[in-house]
Amino acid sequence: MIIIMDGTALRTWRQKPGLYQAKLGRALGVSNMAVAYWEWGRRRIPALLPLALEALEHRLKKGGKDGFTGGMPGVQEAE
Repeated sequence: MIIIMDGTALRTWRQKPGLYQAKLGRALGVSNMAVAYWEWGRRRIPALLPLALEALEHRLKKGGKDGFTGGMPGVQEAE
């Protein structure tokens, strides 16, 4: 099953836990402008983004460091 996400759905997902574009971008390894362009419809949302968001949502619920990097060996938060 392929999940297609549009900018409005991405914005709704991001705002639900109170994330800013910059924080989501850091968690995904992209710039905050990449997130903004996806939300505005200026860039196509990568096909695997829903899967990445599902993993982030799991981390948020689990309560790792900022919900993202806790418990993932070799993963560090970008500066």
